[in-house]
Amino acid sequence: MALDLSSLQKGVDSLERAVKVASFKIKGKVNTDEEEVIRAGVIQNFEFTYELCWKFMKRWLQINISGVAVDGVSRKELFRIAAESQLINNVETWFEYNGLRNETAHTYDVKTAEDVYAAAIHFAAAARIFLKVLENKND
Repeated sequence: MALDLSSLQKGVDSLERAVKVASFKIKGKVNTDEEEVIRAGVIQNFEFTYELCWKFMKRWLQINISGVAVDGVSRKELFRIAAESQLINNVETWFEYNGLRNETAHTYDVKTAEDVYAAAIHFAAAARIFLKVLENKND
């Protein structure tokens, strides 16, 4: 059964657009209200796209590997199974994205925002690669 990847496609596209706009508007440390709002938009896109990615990983694994194998597993274990299934190639990086996503859910300060913003730029490329892998394996 093929997955409808349209929502993931929209999420990845939105994150890439947000990163592109931010790269033109934010130069170094955020020091204006406009830059802060732009950075917050990138972070929000990161959060949304990250959530879509791990949920699509789980759905693909449930359909193509075994629902029993991924039901109730931790996010880290899900990423390990996804790497074994060649959906992602650097499980440690996905662990880092997971940690940053957890931080944004529980705390929001300038240091966290800077860390998540920096990671979001790299995550955009990882999410695009993941989407392409899913497109190639989606049957």
